[in-house]
Amino acid sequence: MTKTHTKAEDKKVIHTSEHRVACDGGGGALGHPKTYYDLGDDGRAECLYCGQVFELKH
Repeated sequence: MTKTHTKAEDKKVIHTSEHRVACDGGGGALGHPKTYYDLGDDGRAECLYCGQVFELKH
């Protein structure tokens, strides 16, 4: 049985002190449209395009 990976499993978590973050896929022309996310009450957000995870530093 092989494990299937989600997009988020292939990304490293980005820790930030900001409550609002932006993601463009990080690939320049190969990325995706820039999207903005608010780190909610749980201090975490995941990009809907590429699965990049952002977390508040503790």
